[in-house]
Amino acid sequence: MITPTKGVRPERSLLYLGGQILADLDEPTTVSAAWEALAGRREREGQDATITFDWFILALDLLRALGTVRLRDGLLAKADKR
Repeated sequence: MITPTKGVRPERSLLYLGGQILADLDEPTTVSAAWEALAGRREREGQDATITFDWFILALDLLRALGTVRLRDGLLAKADKR
């Protein structure tokens, strides 16, 4: 689930999705805009693995647990480097 396994394709793993989310997170944005950006990226790249919104939220949860993103004033942003 977090990493690719026999039952989870690499492009569905939470780490992979987290990397895609971070790549599109150049400036603070709403969660729904980040979801739309991820869907657009996956469509442009021809990735056919279905990602549901709850799977997207799990990837955000992982990024938050790793300290790479934060939610402030309703906007999702990359965490400050320390």
